[in-house]
Amino acid sequence: MKVIIKYLLNVVFVFLLNTFNVCANESIKIGLLAPLTGEYNYIGKSIIQSTRIAINKINDTKILILPRDTKSDPEETLKKVEELYAEGVKIFIGPVFNKSLKELSKFEDVIFLSLTNKILNNPKNVISAGINAKSQFDAIKKFQELNELKKTLILIPKKDYKEEIEEAISKSKIKTKKVFYYDVDPTKLTQQIEKITKYKIRKKNLEDEIKRIENSEDSNKEKKLEILNKKDTLGKIGFDSIIIADFDESLKSVTTSLLYTDVSPKKITFISLNQWFDETLFKERTSQPISFPSINKKNYDNFRKDYNKIFNEYPNQLSMLSYDLVGLTYYLLVQNNFEIDNKLFLRKNKFKGVSGVFEIKNKKINHVLNFYKVEDDKFIEIF
Repeated sequence: MKVIIKYLLNVVFVFLLNTFNVCANESIKIGLLAPLTGEYNYIGKSIIQSTRIAINKINDTKILILPRDTKSDPEETLKKVEELYAEGVKIFIGPVFNKSLKELSKFEDVIFLSLTNKILNNPKNVISAGINAKSQFDAIKKFQELNELKKTLILIPKKDYKEEIEEAISKSKIKTKKVFYYDVDPTKLTQQIEKITKYKIRKKNLEDEIKRIENSEDSNKEKKLEILNKKDTLGKIGFDSIIIADFDESLKSVTTSLLYTDVSPKKITFISLNQWFDETLFKERTSQPISFPSINKKNYDNFRKDYNKIFNEYPNQLSMLSYDLVGLTYYLLVQNNFEIDNKLFLRKNKFKGVSGVFEIKNKKINHVLNFYKVEDDKFIEIF
């Protein structure tokens, strides 16, 4: 089937949901499920405002967005879905959190475009639109090939998303030398990193070599000892790259432990998962360069800038996905003569939105990600 590339929603205008002049009977109703109150209300607010921008850009009275507050609670989410389903809603953007998906399978003729990045064990009527692990490992695999990295260690934290990582490794067919699972507890982490990087062996190698040189009659003994005494370890680690499947402070704990065991990004390529251009990484100078897959940064920066002009604040990253999902849904509806059927999200299509290029096929979304590295207080694009 022909792949269609569609450029979605590139211009931003102000929009208020309560200014819609539409007749509900003539509109395609789309439910918007977001946490508008409670702990994650800031995410819901950002999603609502990004959706307003998207709808304003489309400017088609056939589309009616019906926002509902899920309070980030599965029971409340189900209640709101039932209410909107009774009004004839068959397409939903949301919910945000994976925990709210379990009871949605009973709405067999409904499609949920969830913002979660988890894809395992979701109901068949849920399409995960988040930047999933498979998309990220596809990009990492490309980076591997470009840099001829053939001895990759993957470090996976013992967290609730480790099965998603395992699935991504399998589906992407990425080349690995070893996969190691570590505890996020800092008191255990360094000891585990010491083990996997053979730190004690390399430390002993250095001590033995210093003693050997000291006891030798080598004419360059002093010079060699001077060089050895500047080292922390001696010997190969056995890997040319390390993928750290972690984020935020936990990621920084791992890189700190690696540095402690004399594993530096100057020697071994450090790779992480999508960091959403977290500028706190700039402070970790000794852990640079570190590379990661992510969405298109130029689009990301432009969207944040435009959003800020309208609302005098910056959007949550998830709201960018909701913005793209409005455009995706509208485009597919246009192609399908505004009919909602079970083929709407089955056809193979490729789109370009704020988050970059993404593909949809058989009710699955895969993001074609860019790749960046953090170095010298900059995010440098690799591809």
